Amino acid sequence: MATKLVQQPIPASHVIPPKPRATKIIKTLRLFSATHPRTKSTIFGECKSGFRPIYSTKVAEQSPGMVEDETLAQAKTELYQAIQGLNRGIFGIPSAKKSEIEGLVKLLESHNPTPDPTLKLEKVGGCWKLVYSTITILGSKRTKLGLRDFISLGDFFQIIDVTKGKAVNVVKFSAKGLNLFNGKLTIEASFKISSKARVDISYDQSSITPDQLMNVFRKNYDLLLGIFNPQGWLEITYVDDKLRIGRDDKGNIFILERSGENEP
Repeated sequence: MATKLVQQPIPASHVIPPKPRATKIIKTLRLFSATHPRTKSTIFGECKSGFRPIYSTKVAEQSPGMVEDETLAQAKTELYQAIQGLNRGIFGIPSAKKSEIEGLVKLLESHNPTPDPTLKLEKVGGCWKLVYSTITILGSKRTKLGLRDFISLGDFFQIIDVTKGKAVNVVKFSAKGLNLFNGKLTIEASFKISSKARVDISYDQSSITPDQLMNVFRKNYDLLLGIFNPQGWLEITYVDDKLRIGRDDKGNIFILERSGENEP
């Protein structure tokens, strides 16, 4: 008769629990992640897992031309602000204000976009309106010309015909009183190019209209003409599409802006 073997149960304390498979999977994943980093997409491109992207901001660089344009625009704005309310400086201004204006003029001259203006006379031709000048009418001159109460100065225009080499200066006046009338002094001149920035100017002729205004100025006509006569030389120190600056042989500064009028 065969003997039946009976297996004795193994005590629970001797049972070695199997290692969970999850542990092995986790280790495998960790090992895989260390040797083969994963990547994830960002708005800056793909980035490896475990690495934080370093972002840098690039400051927009301005070209020299942009800086130059900004400098000119700022200087012109400050110049227009400085000459506002000065009546073109014709009756004098404080020395501090005059120095301020001259400093802005020098700044613009140092950034002149047209360094050889007589080689590009198309930029000079046309009608210009005077907005500031260091020419002054003071003291007894102003009294003799009746420019204190009776006569008022109007606009100053300059019309340049580059094809004919001609320049016409027009100074407008208005008379107060019972017989109110307007008139103008017209001075015609010729110019010739003497350098890349300078022209020589010769006086041709002048007139005052109407006759009533001529009667007012007749006694002191030479004085009036001596103030506004452009004869001599003029150096164009700055010119662009809208603004022109010049200096003459008498040390005067002229600032003019392009006018929309063909003839004043």
